[in-house]
Amino acid sequence: QGHLVESGGGFVQPGGSLRLSCVASGVSLEDRGIGWFRQAPGKERAGVGCMSGDGLSYFDDPFEGRFTISLDKASNTMYLQMNRLTPRDTAVYYCAARNRYYCAVHGPSSDYAYWGNGTQVTVSS
Repeated sequence: QGHLVESGGGFVQPGGSLRLSCVASGVSLEDRGIGWFRQAPGKERAGVGCMSGDGLSYFDDPFEGRFTISLDKASNTMYLQMNRLTPRDTAVYYCAARNRYYCAVHGPSSDYAYWGNGTQVTVSS
């Protein structure tokens, strides 16, 4: 049974950076689609970006150029590096993994078989 645990969230000032981590156990993050999602207050959960098994990543427009996704295969940990944060980035961030090689930024949550419990990111001055 796969299990994902996020960490690295917290409080940051506008313009700052954070790196979120997602450690997986019971499931390998290699050769499968992995992704990051977020749910802002009062809004539905939405895709941030994802990485397919070939290492190519994709981001929704608001995050392109500010966020990057990486995977450390040795530790079975995925990361979300977030730069130039704004208050609109305040949300609970979730990592997820698919049972498919290619990832998807958009689509139903059921596209992803494994989910973490989320980590809170608050951007405020």
